[in-house]
Amino acid sequence: MVNLLVVTTLFPNSVQHRHGIFVETRLKKIMETGQANAVVVAPVPWFPIKSKYFSQYSQYVDIPSKEHRNGVDIYHPRYLVIPKVGMLLTPFFLALAIFLTIFKVRKQGYEFDLIDAHYFYPDGVAVAIASYFLKLPFVISARGSDINLIPNYSLPRKMILWAASKAQASITVSSALKDKMVTLGAEEEKIHVLRNGVDDVLFSPKNYQQMRHNYSLQRATLLSVGNLTELKGHDLVIKSLLALPDCELIIVGGGELDKPLKELAYSLGLSERVRFMGTLKQPALVELYSAADLLVLASSREGWANVLLEAMACGAPVAATNVGGTPELVKSPEAGVLVKERNSSGLVKAISKALSLNIDRNLTREYAKKFSWDQTVENQINLYTKIVDSHA
Repeated sequence: MVNLLVVTTLFPNSVQHRHGIFVETRLKKIMETGQANAVVVAPVPWFPIKSKYFSQYSQYVDIPSKEHRNGVDIYHPRYLVIPKVGMLLTPFFLALAIFLTIFKVRKQGYEFDLIDAHYFYPDGVAVAIASYFLKLPFVISARGSDINLIPNYSLPRKMILWAASKAQASITVSSALKDKMVTLGAEEEKIHVLRNGVDDVLFSPKNYQQMRHNYSLQRATLLSVGNLTELKGHDLVIKSLLALPDCELIIVGGGELDKPLKELAYSLGLSERVRFMGTLKQPALVELYSAADLLVLASSREGWANVLLEAMACGAPVAATNVGGTPELVKSPEAGVLVKERNSSGLVKAISKALSLNIDRNLTREYAKKFSWDQTVENQINLYTKIVDSHA
């Protein structure tokens, strides 16, 4: 039995239901084996007041200091984020919050064999700092922008490579991320590719016609799921509707571009064909995946896009930009098509092609089921055990 301490700023809570849900899912699958116990430290930024003028940040005030989800104790210590200079200082404030929380949790009788950190910067760097004082081995999982974007900054890149050198192992969710880490200068032999899987019981198809009736869908239905930020490319999907008069679009997610995206749809005369659903919990997502004719992912970068597998497991093929680990996911006709050019024209071509193929939804689901959690979890447990045994 491995006693894990999972540390990450990416973890769902009572306010942000889908925040880092992929981390929670992996932990849940690991614990289901009966070979691991876990306590989670999921720090959140400190914010002093709750105000309608700071709605994006005020939500942090409502997150409790401790929660219990799916049989796991989760601690939410606060850490300081300073605007503009915060990128360089955050790992140190985060390390202090982690250290103090672990010290408190240990006093309650918990002991840990291994720290399992997610996201390299600032989380992984903070864990590397705290681990120096805690004398615990640790692994860090790379997720996407922590390797694809943040290393563009010189000092964070050096800190990421330092943390990787101190970790007993690094984990990437795709081969593309591993290759990027090696290019940056990380030790290849310490990097393990352990992709995310899909829960094909939770994400299983509901009746296509019934779901379309429930959501009053009349046209070929496109679904775009993800935070409402520039990198997800929801604006490109909206613009593609101008050349796709027989399609309608559902957008799921929340974020800073909520108002601008709604204004864009209105300005293009597309309001009647674009529906914004906000942030949804997984059961509602299953219904929309089951009702959609195509999931469209127009991201500028991705590590391993879980929404692709979720949609496919519910029978919906995909059209996705050829970035990050996506080509490792969409490599068969029943999965869907890759978007060759990340612009509205490229999306129109890919969407039109995918819809014209009339892909059998049953074949799409069977394709997704090949990406089960079983092998990933087994490899994960083996890696943990090897590290713990070597530090016994």
